Amino acid sequence: MTANVDRAAALLALHQGRGFVIPNVWDAGTARILEQQGFVAIATTSAGIAWSCGIPDGGPLSVDTMFARVAEIVAAVDVPVSADLEAGYGDTPSEVGATVARAVSLGIVGANIEDAAGGRLFDVDTATARLAAARGAASTGSFVLNARTDAFFVGGVDDPFAETVSRARRYLDAGADCIFVPGVRDAETIRRLVDEIGAPVNMVAGLTAPVIDAPTLFSLGVTRVSVGGSIARAAFSAVEQAGRELLEHGTLGFLDGAVSYAGLQQRFGA
Repeated sequence: MTANVDRAAALLALHQGRGFVIPNVWDAGTARILEQQGFVAIATTSAGIAWSCGIPDGGPLSVDTMFARVAEIVAAVDVPVSADLEAGYGDTPSEVGATVARAVSLGIVGANIEDAAGGRLFDVDTATARLAAARGAASTGSFVLNARTDAFFVGGVDDPFAETVSRARRYLDAGADCIFVPGVRDAETIRRLVDEIGAPVNMVAGLTAPVIDAPTLFSLGVTRVSVGGSIARAAFSAVEQAGRELLEHGTLGFLDGAVSYAGLQQRFGA
């Protein structure tokens, strides 16, 4: 438990600095590789975990399978792990609180909680109560609560900027440590959001076009930059390209620049 508190404190401290990148992983191997690259915190990607199980993102993956995979990731690394808990695996505040309590018991020290399900936002009172329950299940200082609002992402919101700012303020009052806003496409809107929210803001790089890179996001005032399923997409693309080359040409050009067998063995402790 002491280790968990220390890791949570380290993760929270990153949100109080000038900005950091947190990569999203989908299994123990990818977590260890990125820890070795020097990342001081790691997040999970629900999309990457689903794809690695051969199913699409967005529902078919069971919560037990998700938690089993995330537990393997936590056990594989020494750095803090923040989990993508999607919409909290339940609609009610009590269900979200139970999900966060389960996450804490596995050594997870932070999580995203979404305020939408089925392509629609929860009403703001319900969404706020859900985050308050999450905060209640994980005491302040021992868990970093990253409140995701999908006002820009779900569509059909008359004024997504105003809706995002209004929700962000409610979520911060409910105990959120950071506000996660996916789906924003332009730099000026991001700058305005950061100014209006007045708290750490998480943006995901690579989710929308045009791609805005981490240094640019930091210059706009963003504190936390994640990449969602982007690394997983790149990895699965490499597998697809290798398979195509083998099938169509029988050549192994895909090995150019690949880590050697011995190199991977060394990375994983052999």
